[in-house]
This record gives sequence, structure tokens and C-alpha cells, in this order.
Amino acid sequence: MNRSRSRPRGRTRNRHPVGSRAAAVGFLLCAVVLLALLTDRRGPPLLFPAAVIIVLPLGLFVHRLWKTHREQREGDAEWRRDEVDARGRRSLTDVGVDGMTGTEFESFVADLCRRDGCTGVRRVGGARDNGVDILGRLSDGRSLVVQCKRYSPKRSIPAATVRELIGALVHAGADVAVLVTTTRVTAPALETARANGVPVVHRDLLGHWCAGATLPAVLALDGAGQGPPRRRGRG
Repeated sequence: MNRSRSRPRGRTRNRHPVGSRAAAVGFLLCAVVLLALLTDRRGPPLLFPAAVIIVLPLGLFVHRLWKTHREQREGDAEWRRDEVDARGRRSLTDVGVDGMTGTEFESFVADLCRRDGCTGVRRVGGARDNGVDILGRLSDGRSLVVQCKRYSPKRSIPAATVRELIGALVHAGADVAVLVTTTRVTAPALETARANGVPVVHRDLLGHWCAGATLPAVLALDGAGQGPPRRRGRG
């Protein structure tokens, strides 16, 4: 089932309709009993048990309402997260990233950089690229080197790839190095990248970049938002 087309659970389901109605009826009956006790001449000695009779059901009723509201809110938030993830995966499918050659992918990433205000963008990838596939400048003027890895979604980027890019950054004398890949990044690789200030655009972030997120916004996430391995190959 395609969850992106399903309705948010929090918006469409009252998970305790019968219990809520029963609690409301019980609350109403307790209120009637309390009113009768208070209007009786012997009312004052019965105030404490009457208060217990009304307060306990009222507390249960309020707790039920709060619990139902929380479950609906959590269900809606989960649906929204799934929809955001699905939108990114659909974007990769729409542009045909997984069917591109390495050269085509480098040109595609270069076009995304230009779209987001980078200047002097040129593809330099090849047999002797020294770990750099794209050169250019960010919209704020900083020099940029990009390494593109068009791998199968079932593969992962190791830490050695990040270390190679760090060396390329030093060799090129650039300000920023970015790794862009069509797959996931291993935890050691992501840790190495963050420790050396290298933004990683993994598969999930690439989907959002394709969908319209700007390059500065994607870089600011610093490799966050990587979904679980079960998503590999889904789009």
C-alpha cells in the first residue's frame, strides 16, 4: 500500500468513540447525583463522598480526551514525515537519477548548483579528477568542490571516500567540499565528514534537493535526515 496516498490517521480516526461517549454519560449522571445530594437537607455530611463521585469520573473523562488527542496528533505527525520522505523519493524517480551514468549524474548535480545561484560551475570529473567532479562558487562567493557518487541504492559510502574528498579540498585550495551521492552514507563516513566540515548530500537529501529545496538549506542539514536502510532502492 502506498502510504503517501493514505489519509493521516490522526485526522480520520477517533480511536475511542464508545469510551468517550460512555465517559460523557457517566459524567452527566454524576452531576445529577451531586446536584440531588447538595439540595438534600443532609447534604453537608455527604459533600465529601459526593465530591469523590464527581471528581473521579471527571478525571477519567479528561484523561481519555487527552490521550485520544495525543494519539491523533502523533499519528498526524507520523503521516506527515512519511509524506515528506515519499515526496523526496518520487523526485528521484521523476528525474531518473538511478538510470543516469556517472557523467550524466555529474552534469545533473552541476545544473542543480546553477539553479541555486552557484557561479562558475563546471564539470571536471574524469580519470584524473583528483577526487573533484565539479568546481564552482556558492552564492555567497565561497569556492566549492563537489564529488559525485552515482552508486546503486544498495551500496553505501565508506569513510575512505570522505577522506579522499578532504584531500581533494586541500589540493584544490577551496573553501567548501560537498559529497553528493545516490545512496546512503555509513555512520563512520558521516562522522568523518562532520568532524571535517564536509556537508554530505545523501540519497534522502538529494531527493529533497531535486524536489526544490535550495542548496544552502540542504548543506545546513549537515547530513541529517538519512532514513533507515529499508528504504534503499525504493525510488
